[in-house]
Amino acid sequence: QVQLAESGGGLVQPGDSLKLSCAASGGTFSSYAMGWFRQIPGKEREFVASISLGIGSTFYTESVKGRFTIARDNAKNTLFLQMNRLKPEDTGVYYCAASPTSRPGTGQYEYHYWGPGTQVTVSS
Repeated sequence: QVQLAESGGGLVQPGDSLKLSCAASGGTFSSYAMGWFRQIPGKEREFVASISLGIGSTFYTESVKGRFTIARDNAKNTLFLQMNRLKPEDTGVYYCAASPTSRPGTGQYEYHYWGPGTQVTVSS
């Protein structure tokens, strides 16, 4: 079983960049596909990005394509989310999640382990 812990959230202005990290422990990080989700108060948690096992294929929700980049460092047991050109609508609690499926889709049910989340606020 893997434990996850996000970091790197904060308050930024529109157009700024932020890099989130997710440190994994207690399991074999390289054996999990990973994803990022976010949640705005009063709304459902939504898929942001995922990275598969093996060659590390990536997939993004349409609203972040070209602005966000998901990456993983298996040697350091860490997942990243580089967020550029941030918009107010990117505000939310960001969660990293681990899936035993080699190439999971966008459904939360495919991810078995979750971090506690980190707050990202984009506001002028």
